[in-house]
Amino acid sequence: MSKSIEEFSWVGSQENFIDHPNLYPIKHVIVGRYGGNSDAGQYKNEDGCLVWLDEKEDWEFTILLDAHNSAESAQIITEQFFYHKNEIKHLLSLPTNHQTFKRIEEKILAIFQSEEFLSVCRNITGETACLIVVRKDKYVWWFSVGDCVLYLFHQELAALGQYQLNQRQFYEWIGQVNTFEQDVPCYSVGIKELRKGENRLFLTTDGLIECPGEPYSNPINIYNAFLNSTDKESIWSMLKNIRRNGVRDSTTIVFWKVTISKEATRASDQEASS
Repeated sequence: MSKSIEEFSWVGSQENFIDHPNLYPIKHVIVGRYGGNSDAGQYKNEDGCLVWLDEKEDWEFTILLDAHNSAESAQIITEQFFYHKNEIKHLLSLPTNHQTFKRIEEKILAIFQSEEFLSVCRNITGETACLIVVRKDKYVWWFSVGDCVLYLFHQELAALGQYQLNQRQFYEWIGQVNTFEQDVPCYSVGIKELRKGENRLFLTTDGLIECPGEPYSNPINIYNAFLNSTDKESIWSMLKNIRRNGVRDSTTIVFWKVTISKEATRASDQEASS
């Protein structure tokens, strides 16, 4: 295995971060965690995340999980992906072309639709939203079940009012209640070309955007939080702010920045950026 690969995984049942915001860097990726306020009634954290990255081969693979009723569903998903990590990392090491993300999607579907995984899900308590995001070369790809959110912050997109990539979907989960047990599983996928220059990828569970007072329900407020401080300072400020606002629900953020040197697609009557 390449020495440039970094791995990190966490589930809230291991450490809950209730009343204690936390930042954890993995190379250029920042994981922000806050378990919620105990004085608002919080007593457990059922979020989870997984981060793999390879700086040499220039990709990141992340999973963000927001479970309820227990953290078991988040735990079994991280375990399944670690079991299949060599196959996934092999796919990520291949040259980027029109088949790249299709192969990754097929592998993820094979994991979630396997009888072994479905059988495990039937015997746990609770279910989880699951957002999987891959950045490779100048593209970001996502696979989303449920209501975790993926934002892409770039000045050209912000000028047009675009911040959010996926649509939150309610009543979708993996676990005891499982979209992959249906006759037709419900999930969404997408691919977005990153713009030339600095791109910020920001994944979050819903504690951040449903915080009392809704300081971050509008994505422009998250975008603006990065304008006048470092990335770490910005994320730390968000976690402290939701703590002050009395948030109960847990929040997990996975963030990283990537600078793209290649030109991005433009309309035929637009000039390329300098």
